[in-house]
Parts: sequence; C-alpha cells; structure tokens
Amino acid sequence: MPRKPPPEPRRATAPAPLTGHERARLLAGTHHDPHALLGAHPGPGGVAIRTLRPYAKAVTVVAKGLRTELLDEGDGLFGGVLPSAQAAVSAYELVIRYGAEPGEDEVTTADPYRFLPTLGELDLHLIGEGRHEELWRALGARPMTVDGVDGTRFTVWAPNAQGVRVAGDFNYWDPTAAPMRSLGSSGVWELFLPGVGEGALYKFDIARPDGSHTLRADPMARRTECPPATASVVEASAYEWQDARWLAARTESAPHREPLSVYEVHLPSWRPGLGYRELAEQLPKYVQDLGFTHVELMPPAEHPFGGSWGYQVTGFYAPTARLGTPDDFRYLIDALHRAGIGVLMDWVPAHFPKDEWALAAFDGTPLYEHPDPARAEHPDWGTLEFDLGRREVRNFLVANAVYWCEEFHIDGLRVDAVASMLYLDYSRGEGQWTPNVYGGRENLQAVAFLQEMNATVHRRCPGVITVAEESTAWPGVTRATHHVGEDGFGGLGFGFKWNMGWMHDSLEYMSKEPVHRKYHHGEMTFSMVYAYAENYVLPISHDEVVHGKRSLVGKMPGDWWQQRANHRAYLAFMWAHPGKQLLFMGQEFAQGAEWSEGHGPDWWLLDPSYPAEPDHRGVRDLVRALNTEYAATPALWEQDTEPAGFSWVLADAAEDNVLAFLRFATDGSPLLSVSNFSPVVREGYRLGVPDRWEGWREVLNTDAARYGGSGVGNAEPLPGEGHSAHGRPASVTPVLPPLATVWLRPC
Repeated sequence: MPRKPPPEPRRATAPAPLTGHERARLLAGTHHDPHALLGAHPGPGGVAIRTLRPYAKAVTVVAKGLRTELLDEGDGLFGGVLPSAQAAVSAYELVIRYGAEPGEDEVTTADPYRFLPTLGELDLHLIGEGRHEELWRALGARPMTVDGVDGTRFTVWAPNAQGVRVAGDFNYWDPTAAPMRSLGSSGVWELFLPGVGEGALYKFDIARPDGSHTLRADPMARRTECPPATASVVEASAYEWQDARWLAARTESAPHREPLSVYEVHLPSWRPGLGYRELAEQLPKYVQDLGFTHVELMPPAEHPFGGSWGYQVTGFYAPTARLGTPDDFRYLIDALHRAGIGVLMDWVPAHFPKDEWALAAFDGTPLYEHPDPARAEHPDWGTLEFDLGRREVRNFLVANAVYWCEEFHIDGLRVDAVASMLYLDYSRGEGQWTPNVYGGRENLQAVAFLQEMNATVHRRCPGVITVAEESTAWPGVTRATHHVGEDGFGGLGFGFKWNMGWMHDSLEYMSKEPVHRKYHHGEMTFSMVYAYAENYVLPISHDEVVHGKRSLVGKMPGDWWQQRANHRAYLAFMWAHPGKQLLFMGQEFAQGAEWSEGHGPDWWLLDPSYPAEPDHRGVRDLVRALNTEYAATPALWEQDTEPAGFSWVLADAAEDNVLAFLRFATDGSPLLSVSNFSPVVREGYRLGVPDRWEGWREVLNTDAARYGGSGVGNAEPLPGEGHSAHGRPASVTPVLPPLATVWLRPC
C-alpha cells in the first residue's frame, strides 16, 4: 500500500506571551526553570507549546494524527496553543526547519522540555548530604533512554549560578537553545537532550552571579578531548572485563604480609608514542619478566600541562586522552591483571590548577576551592587547594577515589602531597595562616576527609590499598580511623606510607665517598628506630631523579664501575630492609641521565650494539634476581610490619662500612643480609647467626660477574661455627665483596 502522506500542518493559535522579564532571563541563560516556560503546558483553550530554536525559520509540532506549525515569536522563540482534543499527547516531536523553503534543512527531534527530571530525589538528597558514593552516576553526561527516546542527561553542580546551559558540537557551541533547570536547593542543574550520544563534545555555559558567562568543562566528565583541546566528551563504556579471578583473589589478599614490589611508570613517556592498547602489549610483559608485583602509574587523570606529569589535574574522572579512550585504559589495566600484576595509581586530591575553563571559581564563586584566598592559594605550586570543609567538595573527591577503583579496577591509590593537606601552615610563614578551632596547626577538615576517603574505599573495595606520600612525622597515618592515638586523633586509615625519611637518609649516605661514610653510618641505621611506627613503602621515585638531583646511579660516587657497584649494593639493601619497595622506571637498568617526560627512559642503553650495554643489562638482571628471590623468601615480607621480623646482627661497624641484619618469616626461617659499602674485599668477616642451622648458602650477590661485578663471593656453603658473635651462639665467616650486598639463607 502507498504510504499515507503526513497531515498538512495547521496553524496554532497564539499562546499567552512571556513577560519581558521572563523572556529576557530565558534568552540570557539566567532562568532557573526554563522547563516552566518551554515545552507543553495545559491551559485555557488547550495545551501551550513553546520552544527556543535560534536561527530556525519554522517549527512544527508532530504527534500521532497531529501536525501543527507554531507561531514565530521572535528571538528564536516559537509557540502556539493546540486544541486540547488534538494535544492530549505526551510523545510529540519538533520538526525544525532552517532552510528558506518547506522541507529544506529540516531536523526532527523530541522536545527536551517535555521530559520530567531524570535525577531522583534520593540522588539529590545524597548529593546535598555529601554522601553520594557513586556520584559519577548522578552528575556529568550520561547516555540513556527516557520514555523510549535516546539521548544524554546532563547534570552539573553549580549552586551559585544564575543559570546553566549546555553547549556542544551538537548545537554548534551555541547554548541558547539548551538552558538547564535548577533542581531545588541541591545546586544541581539538569537537562535531557534527545539525540545526543556517545562521543559528543560539550561544555557548560554558566551565568555567574554578576551576570557574566563562563564556558566550563564538566568536572565530572568521564572522557575529555586530547589536550590542548579542553572539551568534555559524552562517554559510555562498552568494555567487558576479563579479570574476575584477579579481583576475587584481591579480595582475599593481605598486602602487609605478602610480596609488594612496585615499578613506577609515567605512561606517556615509558615508550613515547604508544597508546594504552599498545602499552598493554609491552608493559605487562616487561614488568612480569622483571618480577615486580605491581606497577604504580603517575597520575593518569586528565591534565592540561604535560610538564606537570599529571599532578595538576583538571579531569578528575577522566583518564588522559593523550593515550586513548577510557575503554583503552581499561584494556591496559585488564592486561596487567591477566599478567598477574597489580595496578596502583597516583591520586591528587590536594589541589587543582587555575585554568579558567576548569574548576577554579567554577560558578563565579569559590566553589571547589576555599573561600578564604589565603587558604585557597597553594604557596608552592601556584594552584588552588580544595575546600575540604564543604561536604559537596569532599563528596566529589571521596567518590572519585571509589570511581577509579570500581570503574577501572585500580588496586591501590598513592595519595599525593598528604603533608600539604594536613598542616594549615604548610609552606606558610607567620601571619599567613589561621589556627584551627583548638589553636593548632592541624587541618581538621583534611584529617576528616582522609579518614572518610580511606574508610569508604576499604569498605567498598576490599583488597584495595591506599598509600600516603606524607613527608612529616604525623602520627597514625596507617592506623585505623577508629583507633585514637595519644595526639587525640584517630588514624588516617592508610594501608601504607612512603618512608621519605629512609629515602633521604640512605641516599645521603650513598652519595658520600666510602672513606667518608663512617661519619654518616647512622643515616643507614636510623630508619629502624621508627620502622614499625607505620606500614612503610621504601620509595626511589620519580622525584629523586629529576630537577638536578641526578639519576640513582648518578648519585653514587666513584668511577663508572664503582657507581654501578654502589647502585647494585643499595638496591639489594633496599629489597632486604623492612618495608615494601618502589623503583622508578629507568633505574632498573642504571640509566645515567635524569628522567625527562619528553623522551622517557634511555632504552638505547640496552641495545646490544652499544658497547656499555652489558653494564646496564647486568643491573637489570640483578633487579630481576632481587624480585625473584624476594618473592621466594617469606622472611622478606611475611613480617614486614612486625618487629619480630627483623634483628640487627651488626649495626655499629661504621669503620668498615658494613651493615648486617636478619629477616625472619613467621615460621622462624631467616635471611641474612650483609652490605659492604666500602671498596675493600673483607675476607672471613665473622657474623653472629642463630645456631639452629648447620650451614648457610649465598643466594644473592650483587658483585656477581653476571651483574657486572668483580665476581668475589661465596660459591660454597658456609658452615655454621660454634664461635659466638654479636650476641648469638653461632657464627659464619663469609667473604664480603667490595661495594656489594650478599644474601645468605640456611642450607
């Protein structure tokens, strides 16, 4: 049968005109409830329909058995009253003509202003209370189907805005026709736009309290344009995870009593030019081959300036688009998990940059930042500090921590710059800060935030760890939040803390010529005074190999052979010391140059055609051996946080530059670590050991020839002698290679 032609459009009768004030507010984008003026509204004589379509020549309402042309009211407004007998419809569409003639440049769409709010009362209540733990499901841009119509719901928190509109590539970046409605006192603005789908670019046009406008990226955007472009992107994940076994095992894990050896990576520069999916083909294999249990990603969240390395974040909910899409990032995480490698990421809740298109003065007022300029300004980095006393801001960050763990299966968060959050006087002089209500310097709001974040993450994501980069002696960083210490504070609730003191002291010692090390011996032993005050990670991170600090091998004294020997001895000392290990990329093969985000590690050093390639390959082989022996030796990790897991054998041999200690597993099986930080071979060096074992064998020697050393070592098992030493009933007399660390285990 031939298709029945659509009915000829009828002309609607004129609706009641808008008042001049309402019309002006609507057109200026400062109306709090555009849905009250636009869309369909029953009234005397029928249903009044009004739409705002700038540049349109005509607009026709179409429904079942109905086709009525609206009247042009000027300024892009079209309206009309449809007789009630014809207008008793809810599912109407608008045919918008932009061409001069009928049928020319026509667009058909459902009317955005015919839909009820798509955000529920529970969501709004939780947002208002600052307790929406899945905030990303309520705010931002979310593709969905409403009343059978596909589109995208846009929501944004901007409580002090006079009005908010959506601008995007779908409306040629003219937000006039897309004003959002305010959802009461929540401060949330909402609009469902039919026909807008995944991949659309958008921003929010915000009318500030003073009437001026600002075009802002979505704080909750789950995808962004690739910098330097700054638009947000509508995102809907289609990724199907393959790591169920990994997640199930993680739930049962006990990271404090398990091996944890971390390879720190800056993804954009690890292999420059590779995206997430290409990295997924190379990074897991490399890390797995070297035996690291985890990688730690420098901040993967979107950031405008690459030179910040990700530490000045503007897109807190979006993986950086420099390397691909969010699903591409999921693919990388999945690949690491399938290779048996956990993934930590650096998370930056302390501050954010001042870019005028991002969070700063978002709705024309200090919203995410503290309202006191002296509190808002971060004195070190030229950024703004979050207002952690505002519940909605705290919610934004707590939910963000959960988001990365739940949506991207991240296994741990290393929280950046915790010290700068905890102290009101951090990098501030006298008169530049205000004490808390008790007259102290502690930032009570930051303490409450960190406790809430840790408690929420650990409750919702069993097995996920949190790590604090905290550079002071704040007590209880890794104490449970409900355990109140002598300072009156509950613990911050972190799983681990970076041991910055160990890092600074030990590197200071290693930088000295061996002849001078005896005067700095305490810098290698002091860490054991406080080793069990917290649960520690020993970090040799990116911060230690940039800005003139030199690479790890570059910090070492002596000629090239001695530098490498010191480097190897130090790594083995670090792996044996209580605490988990973290090593930044490039240091695993003794890169001589500092790290640069512009070109990444000097992989050419491992090219077989390079004459010194064996030197660098030897160090990398040692790192592989360290991780292999570490994983196979419960004494090195089973009691990492228990004093029973460690005992000094020789802590005071400053004249010899020798350090020796025992590590113990829960069943009492030991490992003896001996470091000789002098260039002298020490024959028959007596060391006290338990008398339970008849002999000891060397299981690792950093001076082995295959690692680039001189080959001095203990090839044969060492018999346990009845000669007491160092307070123990038995002893062994190994040869100590020069500038080397050896590990011994019972035969």
